[in-house]
Amino acid sequence: MSQNRNDPYAKATSAYDDHAQAHTTNQRELEGRILLKSNRKLQALINNWDDRNKDQLEEALTYNRQIWLLFYDTALENKDGGRPNDLRSNIVNLANFIFKRELEIISKPAKEKLNILININREIAAGLMTRNQQSAPPPVKPQQPSGARTDISG
Repeated sequence: MSQNRNDPYAKATSAYDDHAQAHTTNQRELEGRILLKSNRKLQALINNWDDRNKDQLEEALTYNRQIWLLFYDTALENKDGGRPNDLRSNIVNLANFIFKRELEIISKPAKEKLNILININREIAAGLMTRNQQSAPPPVKPQQPSGARTDISG
């Protein structure tokens, strides 16, 4: 999504993001910053909902989906990465919820539907960016249809 080129705050935020990502050595902090960047894109959509075009919505959702695909793939493939199976299962389930919500948003766009994505990203980013934390935070428990759990233990 293109930012307003006349907005000095958007320029400053973008410059800060570029600098922070280039100089962040902690993977967890970087992942948190990327989730927050996705949130800024989603929030910009909400703020300019009436002036948005279809490409902007798809771009913001694609960016968010790419982040969660990475988390999803890592949870499935990295069995020896030091994450317990229940945490890995929670990540997979949360990613599945996000993918489903994004499909709902694409099929019937409504800005209110973006709020849960923003909340989940914010909560996970906060946990990732906590320096003294030993493991990732327990994921936010979204409302899911019954029977939608994924077991990755085996």
